Amino acid sequence: MEIKKGIAVSPGISIAKSLIIDSEDYRIPRRSIKPSQRMIEIQRVRNAFKTAIDELTEVQAGPENLEQGKIRDIFAVHLRFLRDRSLRKKITDLIHSESVTAEYAVSATLREIAQHFSKVKDTYISERATDIYDIERRLLKKLLGHKREDLEHINHEVVVVARELSPTQTAGFNKNFVKGIATDAGGRTSHTAIVARSLGIPAVVALEDFTESISAGDTIIIDGNRGIAIANPDAETIKQYQAYSQEFTQLEHKLVAIKEKPAVTRDGVKITMLGNIEFPGEAELVLEKGGEGIGLYRTEFLYLNRPNEPTEEEHYQAYAQTIRVFKHRPVIIRTLDLGADKYTQSKRFAPEPNPFLGLRSIRFCLQNLVMFKTQLHAIIRASVLGEIKIMFPLITNLQELMQAKMILRDVMEDLDEESVKYNRNIKIGIMIETPSAALTASTLARGVDFFSIGTNDLTQYTLAVDRGNELVSTLYSSADPAVLRLIRMVIQDAYKAQIDLSVCGEMASEPQYIMLLLGMGVRTISLATPMIPEIKQIVRSVTIEDCNNIARKILAMNSERQISTFLNDATRKILPEAF
Repeated sequence: MEIKKGIAVSPGISIAKSLIIDSEDYRIPRRSIKPSQRMIEIQRVRNAFKTAIDELTEVQAGPENLEQGKIRDIFAVHLRFLRDRSLRKKITDLIHSESVTAEYAVSATLREIAQHFSKVKDTYISERATDIYDIERRLLKKLLGHKREDLEHINHEVVVVARELSPTQTAGFNKNFVKGIATDAGGRTSHTAIVARSLGIPAVVALEDFTESISAGDTIIIDGNRGIAIANPDAETIKQYQAYSQEFTQLEHKLVAIKEKPAVTRDGVKITMLGNIEFPGEAELVLEKGGEGIGLYRTEFLYLNRPNEPTEEEHYQAYAQTIRVFKHRPVIIRTLDLGADKYTQSKRFAPEPNPFLGLRSIRFCLQNLVMFKTQLHAIIRASVLGEIKIMFPLITNLQELMQAKMILRDVMEDLDEESVKYNRNIKIGIMIETPSAALTASTLARGVDFFSIGTNDLTQYTLAVDRGNELVSTLYSSADPAVLRLIRMVIQDAYKAQIDLSVCGEMASEPQYIMLLLGMGVRTISLATPMIPEIKQIVRSVTIEDCNNIARKILAMNSERQISTFLNDATRKILPEAF
């Protein structure tokens, strides 16, 4: 028996025989052609692009359902990239200038783009390289005439094991037979992980060398809740996981029953529960899980996996699609929060030595006003469609906030001149993600309508710990006393200024922190959509008085380990199935 710890990206338990598949990786050697053959190769490229676009367009036109909706959003990104004329021109120019084959030109061009993404330290950005490789494989299949193994003929339950999976491969799985996924590579925010969650297939990624330790047909256990994969488990372990699987299924049924019920504590205090989304198609899932709106709409997807910037109309349509789902419920759109990615680094003659402390997020937007105003134009135009709010990320001081608001006013004046209707009273908020913002929250509160505490970056910057660095990741914890004291300070300053406040980081999605947050005064949380029923169950099982007592005890503690143990024990009493 071998146990491997990875990253849980799709919840659930599965026990089945392994099916090892390759990653569909193509190695294309450089091969020269005669000048007279260049037009033939260029036409082959055009044909491959056309066929790939036709395939994905057919997927877009398929029967509408929730699962396909989210998968479509991912392939829509692929389509935008495939339709980009500058990409095709770059490939055909390579054929013209160097007299190489269509296969080599496609592979060399797309791998250059993918490698640019993969070198970025921001995991969300770097994981987008998988999508570029997926586009490359799709085009090479058309050029080489290879058909991929799509597992259509599988007639028994399996756990798919691979070094890495593309979104296209994952979307093609038949969930009646593919019961689990285990990959050596991958991350929480990869499109493959999103597809697995949308299909409801338990998945664990980042298992390093798991594929090397198993053989085809081995029994595999996938624990998508704890991020564990077990190869060749003994009889006792299988028995334990079968019981665990039944408990998890019972918990899911229990949570489904409460999705229509209000998030109200036992002593009658209403808690507003919003969802975090990455793509427009996820909006319906928030409603399905019992969410009351969107507390964090990340807009970076519009800029990723494409060589050109999105137009104002592309922005507008993406926002309008989500707003129409929620109608008059709140949708908080966070403006562009790109970090150490191609949009910030490629504009420099030399990359920044420490991009996470450099020109990122609101700082980058303030220095790239055309791009910033394009997004703001689209958001303001969409404000008449529903209850939209604008949120500026990574504000560190009052000057940045005032500058961002001034640009927003300029955009409104532009729309006035164009006689475009919009909501003149649109609410403006900021994310509190740095110690400087937390320490000056009382000043910042005078210039905004709401705060949203981003606990991920706040924890990282407070503790000086890169959460993506495995050498120090054990030091990253939102339960650290320094982080909790900053959060309490922000909550108190928001109450004094009488502005709205929410918590939208991972902390709001983790059951053990909910009673603490409620006890510190939080009444609105925005969380990962799949966690909404579970967190709602905790809310409905406690009283504010109990939460206040827990908060008082926690804030008197000086040890992260002591705090974590106390919170886990307290939550286990409320919802033991979650542990």
